Amino acid sequence: MASLVPLKEKKLMEVKLGELPSWIMMRDFTPSGIAGAFRRGYDRYYNKYINVRKGSISGISMVLAAYVVFSYCISYKELKHERRRKYH
Repeated sequence: MASLVPLKEKKLMEVKLGELPSWIMMRDFTPSGIAGAFRRGYDRYYNKYINVRKGSISGISMVLAAYVVFSYCISYKELKHERRRKYH
């Protein structure tokens, strides 16, 4: 049974594996399109975790955890080099 929703309007989780390459090619990869995607992602995150009636520390802690993981990935090369160094 064919889907009644056009491929361009489908969300990523609704796209079948065979339709994935054509769905990716329909995305907007211009700088304004990429900026719009980041903006929509930020708005979704903000409305889900920050701008809530009963807020908690979970929204801020996720950003902090992402920063820690990102900085660890950036400095992994230096950390890997130093872990076998002997101090004597």
